[in-house]
Amino acid sequence: MMRRLELIRAGAFQDTMNDTVTTPKTRTRTKVERPRLHKVILINDDYTPREFVTMILKAEFRMTEDQAYKVMITAHKLGTCVVAVFTKDVAETKATRATDAGRAKGYPLLFTTEPEE
Repeated sequence: MMRRLELIRAGAFQDTMNDTVTTPKTRTRTKVERPRLHKVILINDDYTPREFVTMILKAEFRMTEDQAYKVMITAHKLGTCVVAVFTKDVAETKATRATDAGRAKGYPLLFTTEPEE
């Protein structure tokens, strides 16, 4: 009887009728880490028209006219401006599509990405 109590307390119980040992299941929870975010950055150039940059920001990044204008002016004055922050894949896709849209029209428009701190 004492041995049976020890087994029960230890979490294992042996059934003498079937000779099977039952032990409690332990669950392992994997901690899911959030994906690292990346910034999409607009690089200013002296050749791409302001209206075109604003149009690209509205189309690709779903900005309002006012938001797009503010981002474009900030990049114009400071040389660069963070447009938005996304997961790595989304940021790279949006930056590439926006840059390609400028190149298709013959402008040196450039968007880059970098990891967020």
